Amino acid sequence: MEWESAGIVVQASPFGEGDAVAAVFTEDHGVFRGLVRGGFSRARANLWQVGNLVEARWVARLADQLGSFSAELVHPAAALAMQDAVELAVLSSACAVAEGAVPEREKQPRIFRGLLHLIVHLRAGDAVAELIRWECGVLADLGFGLDLSVCAVTGGAGNLAFVSPRTGRAVSEEGAGLWRERLLRLPPFLTGGAAPSQQDLADGLRITGHFLARDAFGARHRPMPAARMMLFDRVLAAAEETPGG
Repeated sequence: MEWESAGIVVQASPFGEGDAVAAVFTEDHGVFRGLVRGGFSRARANLWQVGNLVEARWVARLADQLGSFSAELVHPAAALAMQDAVELAVLSSACAVAEGAVPEREKQPRIFRGLLHLIVHLRAGDAVAELIRWECGVLADLGFGLDLSVCAVTGGAGNLAFVSPRTGRAVSEEGAGLWRERLLRLPPFLTGGAAPSQQDLADGLRITGHFLARDAFGARHRPMPAARMMLFDRVLAAAEETPGG
């Protein structure tokens, strides 16, 4: 069995002497793993950096085997992101979420296309906001979508300010009542509001992180990726250091 497709390197780990086991996310095949001979050698290590876009070829004698990868570099996203710490953190986080949340060998074309767009258009100024929007799409496509259209209590579409950590539905200021302290703050940019502040970004990551951890990763009995948690810590620290959030 074999296939060739454009894909995104979402994970690569050492295996033996200079080899690697890589996970590549493609539109037609989902997340596939394979052995890369010499993948961590001096000559090939740059190719198998997380976030890179590659033209990959996967080959195995039987469909259920690990198989092996070969690839050519299409877009050196990892090297480009090295120029900015936020871009690199977003790239690492997004790939870790894709690798951990998307079931292996399951086609998820919208998640793939969203990740591809995020990587190709990665810009430090809006990278975190785009990641949060993409994570909302990941949750939706995996069957855990949030409902931020109307208030779960009043049914109105105005003044939405919170998200229920239990149901994933929006709650308005009026509907929050005594439960306000138990709800997640809903940043306005997720419902079409103004450009996000650092505090808005931290709150957005908190919302998607909560549901990714509980539902997407929880369903697979996997912990949230370290890269995703480190990104949240970075954004939260920036919000605490920014006057007015």
